[in-house]
Amino acid sequence: MYMEIKQLIKQGFSQTKIAEKLGVSRSTVHRHLKKSPSEMAEWVESLKRQKRKLDPHQELILSWLRMHPDMSAAQVYDWLLEKYEDMNIGESTVRTYVKDLREEYMIKKETSPRMYEAIPDPPMGEQMQVDFGHTKQKTVDNKEVKLNFIAFVLSHSRHKYKEWLDRPFTTQDVIRAHENAFKWYGGMTNEIVYDQDSLIVVSENGGDLILTKEFQNYKESRGLNLRVCRKADPESKGRIENVVGFIKQNFAKHRVFHNLDAWNEQGWDWLNRTGNFKIHNSTKKRPVEVFLLEKQHLKPVHKKIDFQNNYVSSITRCVHKDNTIRFESNRYSLPLGTYNKLEKVCVKETEDKELIVYIHDTGEIIARHMIPEGKGQLVKDRKHSRDRTKGVPAFINTVAEKFENKELAFQYLEKVRKKNPRYIKDQLQIILRETKDSNSDVLNKALAECLKRNLYSATDFGDIIAYVKRQRQGIETALGNKKEIKPLNKLSEWVLETNAHKREINSYTALMEVK
Repeated sequence: MYMEIKQLIKQGFSQTKIAEKLGVSRSTVHRHLKKSPSEMAEWVESLKRQKRKLDPHQELILSWLRMHPDMSAAQVYDWLLEKYEDMNIGESTVRTYVKDLREEYMIKKETSPRMYEAIPDPPMGEQMQVDFGHTKQKTVDNKEVKLNFIAFVLSHSRHKYKEWLDRPFTTQDVIRAHENAFKWYGGMTNEIVYDQDSLIVVSENGGDLILTKEFQNYKESRGLNLRVCRKADPESKGRIENVVGFIKQNFAKHRVFHNLDAWNEQGWDWLNRTGNFKIHNSTKKRPVEVFLLEKQHLKPVHKKIDFQNNYVSSITRCVHKDNTIRFESNRYSLPLGTYNKLEKVCVKETEDKELIVYIHDTGEIIARHMIPEGKGQLVKDRKHSRDRTKGVPAFINTVAEKFENKELAFQYLEKVRKKNPRYIKDQLQIILRETKDSNSDVLNKALAECLKRNLYSATDFGDIIAYVKRQRQGIETALGNKKEIKPLNKLSEWVLETNAHKREINSYTALMEVK
């Protein structure tokens, strides 16, 4: 830019035209022209090395990195906060600064690579591995949907099975998938390997596994022998990890989702066509061919378990103070008072898209809702609402009793209720107050006047009451008895008895004519 400005000045352009041509401010052009080429070079060089926020701590950070080459940027950030409590800096700034220091001073980060050893495949019928996965697929209307799947693989033959859902798995879904997998294979293995999934495992507990209640019951009924991998150690079950990746990349990728049934059918066709037919890269054999031999070593599954009724979802939900629970991005109502009695409830989703809410200890069902298609909705049962009409009929009868014509008063109050349903109790309170301050005659006349004029409001009723009272006061004043006038003293009594002489008007007009 500096050279361009110099050239344009030589060509005779003004500073304003140069600023317009280069898209900069006129002050920038003026500032550049004031600098000599050497001053400009020094300024450009200074930009290459701007002062950074962590420069005052560079030697300290370098000493840490040299002493501990495997030190992470996150740990450097923590040590800085520990040493300088008032330091205000972001972790990303530290991460960038440490990365630049490693490159500038050639301090490579040391790692402790994991040692791997090839182990032979387990015997036929010995082991099965299970894991979960999810993908995001495009639908026919170009929307995005999240799909979840559970995958099984026999460790010897690499024979696979999988099931998909368009919602998160529950323990009941996992149990159903196991039963379907055993049916697919025609038996089960001596050992099943799992990740530490919350639907199955509560805690590793030093080897004494604590399973979820439902899966523990299923394990005991089916006689399963489980082995759970350590946390953050997916490579200990590498066969199923490879299967999950294979499903995502070979089956699901770029495939358009129509509906769940069609998707699962396409998945099973893919297993027969590719997943179990394609020659495996490690064994160099087709899983379907090896499976024909391994199938003979599987343990038979004779006993049929009615898991649909005996094993329910282990998903629990917290009860909120407005007596609702949240499930799948929607809110569902519970009976009034549930929040005061229960902290958590269990939920079960049926195949008919019905959500059943029940108490875990007793199994008592407290709510049933149909699951809507959208999200962010409040699904409410009318039975779970407060009965806002409770007591209103009794209140109307109480107010109507204050009138002589109770039936007519009842009709009037019902019309007030119809006009003001939300404030009917407030309306009745005002009318009741008016009945206490007025006699029956005033009430009867006000009631008749309100019905005549179609005034169905408590304030209107009060206004008519006041009008009737004023009218009655005027009549009583006009028709009231005259009071006897008492003289101040006895001497003035003759004044009261005196009658003034009255003349005809003609006498006065005659006098005026004379003048």
